[in-house]
Amino acid sequence: MANPAQLVRHKLLNTFFSRYSVWLTCILIALIITGFHIGYHPRYIYYFLPETLVNTLWIVTAVLSLVGLYDVLQHRHSILRNYPIMGHFRFLFEEFRPEIRQYFIEADRDALPFSRMQRSLVYQRAKNENSDKPFGSIIDVYQHDYRFVTHSIMPCPPADPETFRITIGNEQCKQPYSASILNISAMSFGSMSANAIRALNLGAKKGNFYHDTGEGSISPYHLEYGGDIVWEIGSGYFGCRTLDGQFDPVQFAEKAKLPQVKMIEIKLSQGAKPGHGGILPKAKISEEIAQIRGISREHDCVSPSAHPAFSTPIEMMEFIQQLRDLSGDKPVGFKLCLGQPWQFMSIVKAMLHTKIIPDFIVVDGSEGGTGAAPIELIDNIGTPLREGLLFVHNTLVGAGLRKQIKIGASGKIISAFDIASTIAIGADWVNSARGFMFAVGCIQAQSCHTNQCPVGVTTQDKHRQKALHVPSKAERVYNFHRNTLKALSEMIASAGVCHPSGIKPHQLAQRINSHEIKNYAQLHFWMKENELLHCSDRDEENFYYRMWNRATVEKF
Repeated sequence: MANPAQLVRHKLLNTFFSRYSVWLTCILIALIITGFHIGYHPRYIYYFLPETLVNTLWIVTAVLSLVGLYDVLQHRHSILRNYPIMGHFRFLFEEFRPEIRQYFIEADRDALPFSRMQRSLVYQRAKNENSDKPFGSIIDVYQHDYRFVTHSIMPCPPADPETFRITIGNEQCKQPYSASILNISAMSFGSMSANAIRALNLGAKKGNFYHDTGEGSISPYHLEYGGDIVWEIGSGYFGCRTLDGQFDPVQFAEKAKLPQVKMIEIKLSQGAKPGHGGILPKAKISEEIAQIRGISREHDCVSPSAHPAFSTPIEMMEFIQQLRDLSGDKPVGFKLCLGQPWQFMSIVKAMLHTKIIPDFIVVDGSEGGTGAAPIELIDNIGTPLREGLLFVHNTLVGAGLRKQIKIGASGKIISAFDIASTIAIGADWVNSARGFMFAVGCIQAQSCHTNQCPVGVTTQDKHRQKALHVPSKAERVYNFHRNTLKALSEMIASAGVCHPSGIKPHQLAQRINSHEIKNYAQLHFWMKENELLHCSDRDEENFYYRMWNRATVEKF
């Protein structure tokens, strides 16, 4: 129960006059000054206040009086009707709330969605600054879910990070690609500015790693500096579509054979909005983007949620083979965020049935980012990266296909530990999107969908883009990649490993509770080679067997 002082204060703050006090005060001051201007000569008020100040006060109070009148007459905002003029401060502070929180309130480890520690690490490595920390970790090593790499008593010398590469392409591919184990994840021109694309691609060229185009097609800015490109083909088939949105093999073949295009990636789903087509808001669709994608400027660009080119797992394998043939036998794979597990197993069964084996699969976690998506999809749809990656790896091992298919992973990967821990549970390489966005200057303003990015990274406003200086930001992209792999080299060397491919599940440990730690070899189920091929009459209690027996090549 409130005490008497609180009751009095509450009553005073909620009377008619207290709620309307600012508006009534403005009216009163405006009327008094108007009276002085009309009825008094000489104007005695000027003996006490400068004429400029009086006139300024007169104009301001008159304008605010009209604003208050509008507030009490409008019907859209209840708070403005009850608190004319004062209510606007609520909207003003709400507008600046993210910046106030980020600059003054946010703790170093608050992930919104990336913590200050993570952003600072990228900025320091991108600028070639010392990222060492004194006085010990601020992480509570006794907290639940704390993860760490177990070191060796016999560490090895750090390896040259330039050797941290893998070859993607099985025996069905005639142009295999040697990829870095850290690359730029899918970000489309349209969601990203021209200068951001230029900086990313020039940085990729300098560092000899690849730049995924995202589903927005290959723009001139992806080609300008000659960096390696992975062309992502989404359900909208941008850059290789007919007028009615169907796949156009002629346009595809023309672009896929470009020397810069090293691999083709079919996007089945995206971690931040799985089961939902890509979105480019109408405000960001310029005439140039419309031409590159082959779309209209009259409405938001929303990709279909499913691919029109195939509707069954077998048809999907045939589409993969078609792309391989049209591209001149370059590596072809697909990206997905894991949803229903038997649907992925249906794809794997189709591989065995058709004997068409993709060269790679990229697993995108639900913690992945995007420029625009419904909040429910961002928060509550899709499988997180760890679980999705482990399932995909185990399924391919159990089907006897893991040695032929390389696995990439993406989803909130920033540091050397993120890379090492992801490889330990089944990935061959990783991609990072927001990490490289930070490297080119992103400040996590979270205004990507508004076309008003304050640093010119995610906007089509040409004046805002000018703030992003391509040569210097490209250097930062290169530095971030190089310094992160250098840190990875030092990290895995302490575990006695010379190449990231040597990181195994038993070297990644996780705290289960206050008195128990398990490594990932103990913590998770690991499928044996070819185990799924002989499980039709096996124990139905095993989740993998149950899902495998449910999967069929005739439908997803």
